[in-house]
Amino acid sequence: MKKIIFTEKAPAPIGPYNQAVLSGNTLYASGQIAINPASGELITENINDETKQVMENIAAILDAAGMTFENVVKATIFIMDMNNFAAINTIYGSYFNEKTAPARETVQVACLPKNVNVEISIIAVQ
Repeated sequence: MKKIIFTEKAPAPIGPYNQAVLSGNTLYASGQIAINPASGELITENINDETKQVMENIAAILDAAGMTFENVVKATIFIMDMNNFAAINTIYGSYFNEKTAPARETVQVACLPKNVNVEISIIAVQ
């Protein structure tokens, strides 16, 4: 059994997928990019603001599912340029307790939707 998670506080899906799916006690959140859900504006002027918007979108989805970043057990970060890793990692890390941070991989890719610089997806457990 699955429950679709949707919140207007995160960007609406732009294809045949949902923001997140709750299956049992596990939340699978789709990759988030830096779209401001209030304005629809894409935030790509600098990597810090872009990463913060991505993390805020994830926070909104977690909240809609009754969870927080403490529930995240796995994260995947896709980046266009590994030279941005340190900046992305700093912003990303500020949302987690280092001692209970999730498992994670970070990979550089050739292209991301809307030519953004970073996309992050998560799995969380209640």
